[in-house]
Amino acid sequence: MAEKRPITEKPLAGGDFLPDLCGVQSVLGLVLVSELLVMALLVSDTGLTEFNWSEFGVVSMLVLWIVLTSAAGLCRLRPLLARMAPLAAGILSYSITLLSTGVFSLSYQHFILQVPLQSDVTFSHLMVAGVIAGITLRYLYLQQQLRNQQKAEMMARIQALQSRIRPHFLFNSMNSIASLIGFDPEAAERMVVDLSQLFRASLKEAGLTPLREEIALCESYIGIEQIRMGARLQSEWRYWCDGQPSSLEETRMGLIIIPSFLLQPLVENAIYHGIQPLPEGGRIEVSIALDKQRVEICVRNPVLLNPSAGQAKSTAEGNGMALENIRHRLMAYYEKNAELKVEQPEGEYIIYLRFPARPRMS
Repeated sequence: MAEKRPITEKPLAGGDFLPDLCGVQSVLGLVLVSELLVMALLVSDTGLTEFNWSEFGVVSMLVLWIVLTSAAGLCRLRPLLARMAPLAAGILSYSITLLSTGVFSLSYQHFILQVPLQSDVTFSHLMVAGVIAGITLRYLYLQQQLRNQQKAEMMARIQALQSRIRPHFLFNSMNSIASLIGFDPEAAERMVVDLSQLFRASLKEAGLTPLREEIALCESYIGIEQIRMGARLQSEWRYWCDGQPSSLEETRMGLIIIPSFLLQPLVENAIYHGIQPLPEGGRIEVSIALDKQRVEICVRNPVLLNPSAGQAKSTAEGNGMALENIRHRLMAYYEKNAELKVEQPEGEYIIYLRFPARPRMS
């Protein structure tokens, strides 16, 4: 379990200084809080019996101008703030809010009230805005640092899960090469070339990868195993888009991105625990369907009808580790919107994956 670290004053590397204030949810939250704040200030000043809705409307307009203009400015400067030191970013954010307050306070007096500009009124507006802005910016900053920390811990956990998959995969590949060196050096050489491509993929940083790259990785692995197993190992890939046969070249299919090393462990287990123990071998069938904004992947392979106790235990342990890792990674990227299901009809082992076409962390 990742150790819980306290929120520090230094933003996490690669994290933002403030949340995205341009999002619909953020804007609605700012508007709601602003209206509640205006109402609280007016009620505390005049009391409920003398509450004036006209005054509420005018003051609300002024406050919303200030809040939304400040939010727009901070949103535009968000990339710059993320690169600045926390103190400098805080001063700049605070200054933008005060500048917006001063400009709209003077405009309010001149255009709405149509009275001579009064420095004491502007100063009082700046004082109130300064206190509220300081508290609000501090809250937003700490909230964003918590999000940055949670995201960093999530990526670290994903990296750890992926690293647990790689050694098993590479170990099997090296065994395949070793078995060929003695009687077919040329085939072993081809496998080394293919394996170098797989090493390159396995050394990439954990994250998301295009579907076609993950499929290419699986095909490279199957190619290595086919040299070792010959005609005993066959594979078939099928693609569907909105219920119709499709291909990876179809635009929407080509845009799908998935967590890296999501399919490869399933293909590896299908070969190692399903097809390899069968004297006659078998066929791996992989079906990938895109329906609206959801992806469904089905991996199907034959298995022994009456495995020995040792074989059954080995299969259960191997599949269990891979499925548990994949289940955790699906949860990390898609939360509760992903599903992993296993079916075991007689003589077959079927795995279904269902998840949104767009990961939460993309």
